[in-house]
Amino acid sequence: MNSMTSYKSSKLYGEVVVPGDKSISHRALIIGSLVTGKIIIKNLLESDDVIATLEALKTLGIIIKKNKNIWEVFGNGIGNLSGSGFSLDLGNSGTGSRLLMGLIAGSDVEATIIGDESLSKRPMKRIIKPLRKTGAVFDNPNNDNLPIKIKGSKIPLPLEYNSPVASAQIKSSILLAGLSSTGNTTIIEPSLSRDHSERMLKYLGAKISTIQLPDSSWKITLEGLPILKTLDIEIPSDPSSAAFPIVASIITPNSEIKVLNVCVNDLRLGLYKSLIEMGANISFSNRREINGEPIADISAKYSILRGIKIPKSRVASMIDEFPILSVAAVRAIGDTTMEGVEELRFKETDRIHTMSEGLRSAGIETKEKKDSLVIKGRGPDYALKGNITIKSRLDHRIAMSFLCLGLITENPIKVVDTDTIKSSFPSFYEIMNEIGAKLKHT
Repeated sequence: MNSMTSYKSSKLYGEVVVPGDKSISHRALIIGSLVTGKIIIKNLLESDDVIATLEALKTLGIIIKKNKNIWEVFGNGIGNLSGSGFSLDLGNSGTGSRLLMGLIAGSDVEATIIGDESLSKRPMKRIIKPLRKTGAVFDNPNNDNLPIKIKGSKIPLPLEYNSPVASAQIKSSILLAGLSSTGNTTIIEPSLSRDHSERMLKYLGAKISTIQLPDSSWKITLEGLPILKTLDIEIPSDPSSAAFPIVASIITPNSEIKVLNVCVNDLRLGLYKSLIEMGANISFSNRREINGEPIADISAKYSILRGIKIPKSRVASMIDEFPILSVAAVRAIGDTTMEGVEELRFKETDRIHTMSEGLRSAGIETKEKKDSLVIKGRGPDYALKGNITIKSRLDHRIAMSFLCLGLITENPIKVVDTDTIKSSFPSFYEIMNEIGAKLKHT
């Protein structure tokens, strides 16, 4: 059982580059496999989750090679996967498993998707339901958990799907299946979820539109059978990974850091908007664009924070950042209220309960409901004792969040099961220590 311990740190300082964005890395590999010809991917996140997707694509017959610091994907074209009896082990990757179901649904191929203990508990029926409407066949359509056996359709039926939740994984899975369809694929979602799939497809030449409807929901429409271009893809740095050194610097006195080349897609900036509302000294510079994604350098300094109410409308744009926001909320003056966050109960673990449980063990009062969490901030001067052990429950973001909290507690915080950090931020330990954090493998 691997564990890591964080110790009180005097200040964090410096300039760092965090690894490539996880969401965009998965999509670059999967969409790259649908191009006819070779595409080059720069700055691919080489984490356990992304490598699981890469290996699954290779199992399905896609040639992928590493050439020095770049990855080459030799795409087979849209709908050109074939064969049966494949077993695809996606490890801990929710994104990989759900998007690959969409890819398989759009080809005459049959495969079984499996995962680790954590992934095998996560809900999959939300993906199965729309894909069945395209003609994909599932061995057990009522199964909500992996393993799942799926047989795709060479020419999927055009689909108009009204999604009950704003989910980039549901949306992307449907779009990937819809690429092989002869008609239009339409998804309507209650609020706009991450749009990396739409941006990448548009960059590569697909015809895709996004409009807001009169009832404030969003309609995404994709024309089937596009001719995708063989353009290079450069992956920007991950804003979800950047969140850890940034929040750590905001709560650690005398700190000042800059994180370079971060994706600042508006649908990923909910955490940063919330921190700025709380009083955090955060600024963006050197704004530019790469392959359809906006990027910038993000600077952050130690700040006095105040508690705020996070609007439900912001949840989709910060769904992965609530654990680290909870750590910032500990140092705020007054309550921080997070509403409409029930989706957090279906992540790698029940993040509402696991964060609440861990914070209470650190002496922080919380109020947990089915779809909300309130954290009673202790303010900047309260001496947090620490001297606790946190069970991460195989959740990489829970693990990294409590390691950041340990940088400001009087006594160390030990986190067990930290191996999963490699699923999203393999260089977390090195980068945090590079800017002055005191983390040790224990």
